[in-house]
Amino acid sequence: MTKWSRMICTLDAIFKALADPTRRKLLDELFKQDGQPLGSLGQHLAGRPLGAERISGQLTRHATSMTRFGVMKHLRVLEEAGLITTKRRGREKLHFLNPVPIRLIHDRWIDKYTAPWAATLTALKRTLEETMEKVFEIYIKTTPERLWQAITDPEMRRKYSFGVRVESDWAPGSSYEGLAGPMAIFGGENLEVDPPHRLIQSFRALWSDEIKLEGTSRVTWEIEPVGDSCRLTVIHDQLREGAPSELYGGWPMVLSGLKTLLETGELLTTPGSLRYLGPNPEAHFR
Repeated sequence: MTKWSRMICTLDAIFKALADPTRRKLLDELFKQDGQPLGSLGQHLAGRPLGAERISGQLTRHATSMTRFGVMKHLRVLEEAGLITTKRRGREKLHFLNPVPIRLIHDRWIDKYTAPWAATLTALKRTLEETMEKVFEIYIKTTPERLWQAITDPEMRRKYSFGVRVESDWAPGSSYEGLAGPMAIFGGENLEVDPPHRLIQSFRALWSDEIKLEGTSRVTWEIEPVGDSCRLTVIHDQLREGAPSELYGGWPMVLSGLKTLLETGELLTTPGSLRYLGPNPEAHFR
């Protein structure tokens, strides 16, 4: 199967998933509150708990309810299309909205005709013990080793990460710094380094005095080979509840740029994607 035929199959699955109003409702609910279990999503669909009630001694299914199996089928279609991803937490299976495929559609078509950059529209909110967690997933046709290199090599990183170089010796416990020219954009510590599988980092944004007040969060990169491709999952957690979307809203564009670079060798040139790549990155802070 060629690259274009694979892309068409992927897009067909995305559009098919979005065509159903029930599945769009599920995505809307995850947009409102990310990381929900099956039972919670079923209640949102019905407006009441899933199940049945007795009327005049007879067991009657709610007219507007849907069985757990029905909700599971819709969630499976969304997961196969890459529009949601799941994580186990104890005995619960939590569902997260994955905005990356929608971002890819935006970059493929919408951005041709509309100049305003809408990356922050994909930012989602989830409250868990007074912190937020964001999960992003993308499939890239590459090897784990090449993907790891793209994440850790300063020159490769700047080609898809808004023009920001990330410099470190990548030893466990070492520091790293994201630089646009001489300007420090973000930084932190490499908490766990397991090439080419897993990288966990503390993360502190430094691009404005206001954003510095948000303190430190955490970013996890997980690489899993799948056939001749890799599934890359980026988890940005330990975010303050109500933290501004600029802390995490850029991940869909970063991952889209990474996929474009590794699969085509080209740079993603949507508005904002190379904001610090020019000769005078300091101008963006004035």
